[in-house]
Amino acid sequence: VIGHNTKYESQSTGQLLSALGKTSVRVDDDGNSNIKIGFSEHRTDGVSNAMLANVLEYGKHGQAAKPFLKPAVKSAKSACEERMISTFESEVDKI
Repeated sequence: VIGHNTKYESQSTGQLLSALGKTSVRVDDDGNSNIKIGFSEHRTDGVSNAMLANVLEYGKHGQAAKPFLKPAVKSAKSACEERMISTFESEVDKI
């Protein structure tokens, strides 16, 4: 989505994509499993990945929004819910 329909020329460096990652699954004191998904903040140009992702997702003056996070969440939601339900049911069956 970078470089299309923008006021100023730009091109993808691949840094935002390579900064996307997830933590390992961690279980808290209450037994809940948690995982975090986000961007690390080590860019060579000094720009924050969080700020860049926000500009791409919502746009700014002279640059139209090019959502990529919301569509990804929407497309994965039902598969994630089904997996959580099946995992829950298989864990209950072990009891």
